[in-house]
Amino acid sequence: MKFLTIAAIMFSAVVSAQDFANYAKYEKQNQEILSQHIVPNTVFMGDSITEGWFSTDPSFFTKNNFVGRGISGQVTSQMLLRFREDVINLKPKRVIILAGTNDIAENQGPISLDKVFGNIVSMVELAKANNIKVVLCSLLPAYDFGWRKNMHPAEKVIALNTMIERYAKKHNIPYVDYHSEMKDSRNGLDKIYTEDEIHPTAKGYEKMESILIKKLGVK
Repeated sequence: MKFLTIAAIMFSAVVSAQDFANYAKYEKQNQEILSQHIVPNTVFMGDSITEGWFSTDPSFFTKNNFVGRGISGQVTSQMLLRFREDVINLKPKRVIILAGTNDIAENQGPISLDKVFGNIVSMVELAKANNIKVVLCSLLPAYDFGWRKNMHPAEKVIALNTMIERYAKKHNIPYVDYHSEMKDSRNGLDKIYTEDEIHPTAKGYEKMESILIKKLGVK
């Protein structure tokens, strides 16, 4: 019995490892879109900030034919792995990429900003190769991570945002700057937009929507 329990645990771990990218998260929803021959206007690729956006204000997505593909806790390498299933295969007109916060938090271990940036660039290149327009976003301000204290992320966020913005300008890609309009004096997320210093509240998402709409001309 003890051997069977250990074997079950090991099997569960292997299955989990096989779905490192969490392909299963949106598999059913993706199949529904494909079977109905729906062409999304835009897919939002990201982490919990993107996932929470859809759950907080689903009408913003539905009325604009937007599709949310955020997964809580994910780093850019996981997003890159699932980019084909959750973006390319849906054949959207556009993808909006908001990624990198969990890399800075080292959710999957230490990683250099250059490698994080490289993962974002790879997603851009995959999108362009499949005739999908790209919008790049700044990371939201972050002063501290509630789940991983004392990592002092504020300056790393600014550094990665600078890399993303320069790349966007060089390649004529729209860049949505949430950071400069939502930061506080510490370069953290202003408390009027958040309760935990990382994830936006409804008011925070409302602010993000106004910034995005202004950039894209979405009504």
